[in-house]
Parts: sequence; structure tokens; C-alpha cells
Amino acid sequence: SELIKPYLGSKYKLTEVPKSLIFHVSKHSGPVNEIQWCPVREQSHMLLSASMDKTIKVWDAVDKGSCLKTFSCHSCAVRAAQWSSCGRRILSGGFDSMLHLTDVETGKQIISSKNEFRISTLKFHPTDSNTLICGGFSPEVKAWDIRTCKVTRVYKAAVQQTLDILFLPEGKEFLTSTDAVSRDSADRTIIAWDFQSAAKISNQIFHERYTCPSLALHPRESMFVAQTNGNYMALFSSQRPYRINKKKRYEGHKVEGFAVGCEFSPDGTLLVTGSSDGKVFFYNYHTARIIRTLSAHKEACVSAVFHPVLPSLLATCDWAGEIKIWQ
Repeated sequence: SELIKPYLGSKYKLTEVPKSLIFHVSKHSGPVNEIQWCPVREQSHMLLSASMDKTIKVWDAVDKGSCLKTFSCHSCAVRAAQWSSCGRRILSGGFDSMLHLTDVETGKQIISSKNEFRISTLKFHPTDSNTLICGGFSPEVKAWDIRTCKVTRVYKAAVQQTLDILFLPEGKEFLTSTDAVSRDSADRTIIAWDFQSAAKISNQIFHERYTCPSLALHPRESMFVAQTNGNYMALFSSQRPYRINKKKRYEGHKVEGFAVGCEFSPDGTLLVTGSSDGKVFFYNYHTARIIRTLSAHKEACVSAVFHPVLPSLLATCDWAGEIKIWQ
């Protein structure tokens, strides 16, 4: 991308809140569950989207706002999709219980494996590109080795469903957010795990009676946020014992049962989240105040992600299947 080239040699500058719509791209016929910019800086004009319409799409979302590829390897809704760190493969999982690793260029499946449960979240290990973790409609979370196509570890949580997975830096530990508050206690909503031993480190992290549809790691500080169904984001330390910061709550947006994602800007100064009323909210990370809201969509906005290289470019997606790019 010619637009990204000038930025590649320099350090990331301060993130600015985007003001105007550049592209309105809409080719999905069902809700978009997830969007992600390609992590390879030189190829970060590409945006990945996973939809309930059973497809995964790759877009040129910086220069043209056009669809480059459509992958239809799933027979049911695609709930989660991730770029590999090299940017040449896409990992996806869905309600057909299938795990696919697809070659972006050829569209061929490098791996297709049947999982035992419907998948709602999956993540590559941050330092081992051959390992992934997936969770979904099951009390178990599983680690897979993509070379052998086998499950290498099982993490037993004794809950109904895993909503999100977040690796902590270096990948020795990870967090899962689970749908566990329907019973008498509010523990086990967020669980910390030791990756190697599959042992639970803690399930006493978040004590309020809300499920947390998504988790996000701060890029520079040892902190993470959890999006809660109580219409606020809670802030925690990402080091043991993962204490909650009771002084900061990011509130004002609405979640209302949608799996609304949240994310930090690459410089860590802003926290951005969608909202079930279609807006995007920008919070000052340090003060927890709302800096601006963007009336982005008519339907619930479930994800808003900052570009890794261009300082004020943002992609958003919604429950009507629309993706928008802002600057």
C-alpha cells in the first residue's frame, strides 16, 4: 500500500480520534462477528472479517475499500478468525465445530479439523506460531498443534461457555472469560491459566455478577480490560494476583447481550469500544472519561479496531453486516 509506506520507517505517532468516514464496505449478508488488521506492517492495508453468513473476507481497507478474497470453508456461522503472525494464513472457527487454517493466496485449507464443540473464540500463541487455543460451547478450552493437527492440552473450566481468550505477554499465562455467572457465585467469570501445565492460577479475579464478552491487553502497561455486560469496562492488572482497579470504570456505552469487542489504541492512550446502539466510544485510558462518541452504525457496533501503523485509521463493523473505515 502506497499510503502505508511512508509510515513504515518511523515510530508510531500519537493516536487521534477519527472524524470522518472514508469507506463504507458492505458485502456480508449476515452480522460481522470479528475484524482484524493484518499484523504484518507492510501488509496492514488488509482487513480480515468473519461473519454469521458463513464466510471470511479479506479487504483492501486502506487504499480501495474493496473485497480482495472470500473464503467459504465453513458450513455455519464463522464466530472467530485470526491472521497468522506471518500474514499468509487465516485461522478460523465456527458453529460448525470446524477449525480451518487457510492459505490466503491459494484459498486452500492447510488444516481442517473437527473440534468437539462449537467454537466462539480462538487465538494463536504469541510466541509459538504452531500453537493455537480455542474455546466455545464447552467447559473445556483446548490447545492445538497445527503441525500434527492434534490437541496438546486441555484446560478444564467447569463452566458453560468460553467467551474470549487473552494471552498475557510472552504467552506463559492466558485468561479466559466465561459464561459462569448464572449460578450462585460470581467467581470463575475470568480465569487465569498456566499455559504449560494447564493449571488454574486464579478464578477469583472478577466478582461482579456480569459476564465479560471480550478482553483486551494494554500495549505498554501491565493492564487489561474486560468488557462486561454491566455496560462498563473494568480494568485489571495483568500480573498476579490480577487485581481490579476499583477507581477506574469505563462506562457510557451499551453492551446489552452483544459480544461487543474493546481495544486499546497502539500507543495505549485510548480505549475504544462499540456499543449496542451503533455508536463507537473513545475513552481516555488514564482518566476513564469519554473523549468522543461516533455515530457509526444503525445496528449494534460489535467491534472497533485501530490500524497498527496509520495513527488515526479505525475499522468498525456491525450486526447488519456492514464494515466502515474512519479517519
